[in-house]
This record gives sequence, C-alpha cells and structure tokens, in this order.
Amino acid sequence: MSEQPPLEPTHAFAELGRINLNETDLDGVLRQVATLARRTIAGVAEASVTLIRGRTAHTAAFTGELAQAMDERQYEEAGGPCIDAAVSASTVSVPDLTSERRWPHYIPVALDAGVRSSLSVGLPVHENVTGALNLYATASGAFDDEAVVLAQTFSGYAAVALANAHLYDATATLAQHMQAAMELRAVIEQAKGILMVQERCTADEAFALLSRMSQNSNRRLRDVATALVTATGRSEHR
Repeated sequence: MSEQPPLEPTHAFAELGRINLNETDLDGVLRQVATLARRTIAGVAEASVTLIRGRTAHTAAFTGELAQAMDERQYEEAGGPCIDAAVSASTVSVPDLTSERRWPHYIPVALDAGVRSSLSVGLPVHENVTGALNLYATASGAFDDEAVVLAQTFSGYAAVALANAHLYDATATLAQHMQAAMELRAVIEQAKGILMVQERCTADEAFALLSRMSQNSNRRLRDVATALVTATGRSEHR
C-alpha cells in the first residue's frame, strides 16, 4: 500500500462529510474510514473496521495485513479489544500490551506480530449492526489522551457516514425489490390477459390456470408467465 501524507483532523472530518453515496457503496465508505483514520491519528501503524451483526464479527475494511490478522485472531477467541468496543459501543484502550492481563489468548499473538499498543472505539452503525474502529501501533503508549479524544471524535463522524451509507444501501435494495415486484406483477397480468382471451375465462380462472401450469411443469410462476408472454409475442410477429 502506498504511503499517504498525514491529514489534519478538520480535513479528515470534511472528507467524511463529503462522501458521495451515489459514487460509492458501503464497502467503499468503510475503506475510506479506515484509510482516513490511519492518516489522521498519530501513531497508527494500521487501522481496521470491525462490524458485528448478530453473533458474527468480520473485518469490513483494513489498511494492512497486520490489522486484519489481529482482528481475525480476536474473532477466533471470541474476545479482544475490538470485540469489546463493538459490543459495548465504548472505547477500549490498551496502552502497553506487555503489561496487559486481559485476553490471555490474544495478547501473546499480538506481541509476536509487533503490536505494542492499540485503541478501539465503538461505532454504532445500525440497530442490527455494531462496529469498532481499530487502531494498532508498534510502539507502547502510542495513543495519549489527546489521541483518544481525536479517535472518539473521528469515530463520531465516521458513524454518521456509515449509518447514512447503510441506510442508502438498504433503501437502494428495497427499491430494487419493489421494481422486481412490479415487473413480476406486470408479466403475470400480461399472461393472465393472454389466457383470458385464449380460454375465454375470467381473471381469477386465468390465474388458477397459470398456477396449475406452474405446478405441473415444476417451474416458478414468473417463469411460466414470461414464457407464455414471449411465445405469444413471437406468434404474433410471424
């Protein structure tokens, strides 16, 4: 990954506020959050974003393999700073891993990887999704009180951007489902109209006939209706 220059906090907050959801998706916003955090908060070697839905945690974005590996180790052990921060929506600071007694299965692995301090800040993304911004450092005491406050402020801006992206994504998905439902209804209505003419029956009788065709051929109602409309269209153009 190419090294990028440090970023002033006000510039980072402005970047988060300028994210255009028409040009990126939730994954893109997550990547931007991790990248901006690494550039904005002094002492960060690598950053990541953990998301937890139900009981499943995963790293949604990371700036380097170190952050991803540390996150994954915590998921395997079902415990660690990033898990605790995400679940409790709080800030979990580990100033010196060499003297840390919490998470006995995770800490030795982190020390072996070169991590000496870390900071995780909870990110409330959605009512069903929680998360955490994770900052890893290769020096002990990398995150002083000023860095913690900055990380918390940054996370506040990031949480708004992520919540907006999540809502936008959910709204877009709903719109797609509604469009698909409208298209399904349209093709079924066309097929019913064709059967009403061919069989000289009512709309209800046409739908019942369409349903029987679906069951007898073991095909979805939509597929049967589409095939009927397509076949009728071809015969009319001969």
